Amino acid sequence: MSSHRVTAPVLAPGDKPQGPASYFPSIEKTYGQPVQHWLDIAADALDTRTHMEAVSLLKDAHGLGHGHANAIVAYVKAKLAG
Repeated sequence: MSSHRVTAPVLAPGDKPQGPASYFPSIEKTYGQPVQHWLDIAADALDTRTHMEAVSLLKDAHGLGHGHANAIVAYVKAKLAG
Protein backbone atom coordinates (compact mmCIF):
# COMPACT_ATOMS: atom_id res chain seq x y z
CA MET A 1 0.00 0.00 0.00
CA SER A 2 1.23 3.47 -0.84
CA SER A 3 1.98 5.96 1.92
CA HIS A 4 0.95 8.77 -0.43
CA ARG A 5 -2.59 10.10 -0.19
CA VAL A 6 -2.46 11.08 -3.86
CA THR A 7 -0.06 9.21 -6.11
CA ALA A 8 1.58 10.59 -9.21
CA PRO A 9 0.25 9.18 -12.47
CA VAL A 10 2.28 6.52 -14.23
CA LEU A 11 2.30 7.03 -17.97
CA ALA A 12 3.10 4.47 -20.61
CA PRO A 13 5.81 5.52 -23.06
CA GLY A 14 4.32 7.79 -25.68
CA ASP A 15 1.24 8.67 -23.61
CA LYS A 16 0.55 12.39 -23.31
CA PRO A 17 -0.87 13.45 -19.96
CA GLN A 18 -4.09 15.46 -19.96
CA GLY A 19 -5.35 18.27 -17.73
CA PRO A 20 -3.23 19.36 -14.77
CA ALA A 21 -0.97 16.30 -15.19
CA SER A 22 0.22 17.74 -18.51
CA TYR A 23 2.36 20.12 -16.43
CA PHE A 24 4.07 17.36 -14.45
CA PRO A 25 7.06 16.67 -16.76
CA SER A 26 7.87 20.39 -16.85
CA ILE A 27 7.46 20.67 -13.06
CA GLU A 28 9.95 17.84 -12.49
CA LYS A 29 12.43 19.33 -14.93
CA THR A 30 12.10 22.90 -13.65
CA TYR A 31 12.22 22.27 -9.90
CA GLY A 32 14.37 19.13 -9.70
CA GLN A 33 11.98 17.12 -7.54
CA PRO A 34 9.68 14.25 -8.54
CA VAL A 35 6.08 15.35 -8.91
CA GLN A 36 5.20 13.07 -5.99
CA HIS A 37 7.10 15.47 -3.71
CA TRP A 38 4.82 18.34 -4.71
CA LEU A 39 1.65 16.22 -4.57
CA ASP A 40 2.47 15.25 -0.97
CA ILE A 41 3.02 18.89 0.04
CA ALA A 42 -0.24 19.95 -1.60
CA ALA A 43 -2.24 17.11 -0.05
CA ASP A 44 -0.98 18.07 3.41
CA ALA A 45 -1.62 21.76 2.76
CA LEU A 46 -5.22 21.12 1.71
CA ASP A 47 -5.97 19.65 5.14
CA THR A 48 -6.08 23.18 6.55
CA ARG A 49 -5.94 25.54 3.56
CA THR A 50 -8.13 26.57 0.66
CA HIS A 51 -7.11 25.91 -2.94
CA MET A 52 -5.54 29.35 -3.36
CA GLU A 53 -3.83 29.20 0.03
CA ALA A 54 -2.22 25.89 -1.00
CA VAL A 55 -1.18 27.46 -4.32
CA SER A 56 0.35 30.39 -2.41
CA LEU A 57 2.25 27.99 -0.14
CA LEU A 58 3.81 26.23 -3.13
CA LYS A 59 4.70 29.56 -4.70
CA ASP A 60 5.95 31.43 -1.64
CA ALA A 61 7.62 28.67 0.36
CA HIS A 62 8.84 26.46 -2.49
CA GLY A 63 9.33 28.79 -5.46
CA LEU A 64 6.88 27.22 -7.91
CA GLY A 65 5.33 29.39 -10.58
CA HIS A 66 1.60 30.07 -10.37
CA GLY A 67 0.59 27.75 -13.22
CA HIS A 68 2.65 24.87 -11.89
CA ALA A 69 1.42 25.34 -8.31
CA ASN A 70 -2.19 25.58 -9.47
CA ALA A 71 -1.85 22.41 -11.56
CA ILE A 72 -0.49 20.48 -8.57
CA VAL A 73 -3.25 21.66 -6.25
CA ALA A 74 -6.01 21.08 -8.83
CA TYR A 75 -4.77 17.53 -9.45
CA VAL A 76 -4.63 16.74 -5.73
CA LYS A 77 -8.08 18.22 -5.07
CA ALA A 78 -9.62 16.17 -7.89
CA LYS A 79 -8.02 12.95 -6.64
CA LEU A 80 -9.00 13.57 -3.01
CA ALA A 81 -12.59 14.25 -4.09
CA GLY A 82 -12.67 10.76 -5.50
